[in-house]
Amino acid sequence: MQRRSERSDKKTGAAAKVGPAAALPKGAARGAVAHQEPRTRGDDGPYKLLAIDLDGTLLDHNGEAKEEDVVAIRKALKRGIRVTICTGRLYSGTRPSAELLGIDGPVGCADGSHIVRVEGDATLHHRGIRGRAASRLRASLARNDLVAFLFAEDAIVHDERGADFLPYVRTWSTDLRFSYRVTDHELWDSKDGMTAVVALGREASVGRTVADIERDGGDQMQVAMFPFRREGEHWGMVARAAGGTKATALAWIAEHYGYSMAETVCVGDWLNDLPMLQAAGRSFAMGQAPDEVKRAATDVCTKTIATGGGIAEAIERAFGKSSARP
Repeated sequence: MQRRSERSDKKTGAAAKVGPAAALPKGAARGAVAHQEPRTRGDDGPYKLLAIDLDGTLLDHNGEAKEEDVVAIRKALKRGIRVTICTGRLYSGTRPSAELLGIDGPVGCADGSHIVRVEGDATLHHRGIRGRAASRLRASLARNDLVAFLFAEDAIVHDERGADFLPYVRTWSTDLRFSYRVTDHELWDSKDGMTAVVALGREASVGRTVADIERDGGDQMQVAMFPFRREGEHWGMVARAAGGTKATALAWIAEHYGYSMAETVCVGDWLNDLPMLQAAGRSFAMGQAPDEVKRAATDVCTKTIATGGGIAEAIERAFGKSSARP
């Protein structure tokens, strides 16, 4: 378990950067990936699968994609390059971007906890908080009086206490569902479990729940704690089932297509992208990414989310301008 105290609410505080994952919009906690020596840049291929992050990579602070990147991705698809998304967002927050780009295959959501095929909206893989881990988490949330949100594959369940924070959590998903009391919801006892749980409260209270998870559920859950910029006294945490990262999602999708990880390329910009950046055959950090993220990638884009074109740059450098893919 890692506890992260640095700010993770850059880019409008989008949950995607904090992310139920832990950095679920965005958020794999710092230190979640073992240190690796810098890798040398790969040759221009042969790569067959491109994975892109959304917030801060494809989407700017307003949630909009630059035309240059959209056009480059569509052209890559026409050339036979497989393209997927690996994001901290839930599926409903991911699907519009997939449709914009023309992606109909599997995409990785909730920082690797949920993989969905866009065509038909079918769940292909899901890691959920369930059983004893769910029971212990529920008890801790109630004991520490935290405002909680349950992420159920594609929906976010909230109660009246969470209403004021909906503008914040809707970045993860636009499918918001009201419950009289979150801690009484049937999801806690469901077979598939919860994709993630987000909780907000005072720092000390959130810290106690994080400590409970680390003590009682460390082998079943992963958690990250972060300052919530909206109000200085509020902190947040995101908990997910153990084992899922953007790297595991990318590996699953690569295997689905019959590719090795050496044949993959990815583009990202934040801490929850670290596992993916270190696992892909070739990886690109956006120009505005923190130094830690840049060091994890094989390449650094000259373009930033402010200028746009970072993904287009990565495609040209990794796949070439016009060479047809097999």
